[in-house]
Amino acid sequence: MGDSNRTAVTEFVLLGFSGFGSLQGSLFWGVLCIYLVTLLGNSLIILITLADPALHSPMYFFLRHFSMVEILYTTTIVPRMLADLLSSCPTIPLASCFTQLYFFALFGIAECCLLTAMAYDRYAAICRPLHYGTLMNRGTCVHMVGASYLMGVIAGTTHSVFIFTLPFHNANTIHHFLCDILPVLRLASASTFWGEVGNLGVTIAFILTPFLLIIASYACILVTILGVATSQGRRKVFSTCSSHLFVVMLFFGTGTVAYMRPWAGSSQDADQILALFYTVVTPMFNPFVYTLRNKEVTGAMRRLMKKYFWSS
Repeated sequence: MGDSNRTAVTEFVLLGFSGFGSLQGSLFWGVLCIYLVTLLGNSLIILITLADPALHSPMYFFLRHFSMVEILYTTTIVPRMLADLLSSCPTIPLASCFTQLYFFALFGIAECCLLTAMAYDRYAAICRPLHYGTLMNRGTCVHMVGASYLMGVIAGTTHSVFIFTLPFHNANTIHHFLCDILPVLRLASASTFWGEVGNLGVTIAFILTPFLLIIASYACILVTILGVATSQGRRKVFSTCSSHLFVVMLFFGTGTVAYMRPWAGSSQDADQILALFYTVVTPMFNPFVYTLRNKEVTGAMRRLMKKYFWSS
């Protein structure tokens, strides 16, 4: 009799930033501007690294795929969030929520793995320069990128299939602006213990472990930098790594705080602000970090502009 009174959920209500009241309009325009900058900037990196032969190296091969994943990652979230900011009662069907959660996990994990691959590329270039051509040949780079996408598919499938095989009855209000793993899992009518364990396992395997591998790579790079005889040589080596390290700290820092801290006592507003940062704001920094701080990319940009716009 108890089960007959429970209604199966067919859609979720995304509360998002409803508590911000009149600020939702300003938030809409702010997120829209950030999204357009993210699309334009990352598309520009893809175009430049494809068009300029001087950037056909492993480092920029990884950067090109990283920029593409950034575009897909933010596009999974932002268009619906913008629509919801203009809606008085934003809802999302169960199937659409499943799809968003799947691609959110897929591209998020792929991004973590690509950042790890980029760190290994820097390690090989700086710490093992004589073997760099062998270690980072074309086949190796393709396999590393393919493995990054595969890890994303595995994590996305595992999370989304497990969560949406759980029963959802009556409770359908998500205190978030997207179908993230933990907010959706909290609404399940059945025990979520194994879901929590699985989320922690995936976080350790695909967020914490890549982060530790990146830190280990940069520890080796730091030792090598300190062994460089001249201060000019140290600056040159550091300049090739600082951009990547900045993006790593930005992305992994917010992601680790969001997914590793305990549920008990966690603030929903704080969760949303953290999520807004690593899903919307962080992807915007990538083009600025890799263009304004990278002489090779800025040089390639000038050559392309001179070729196509100032050739006369």
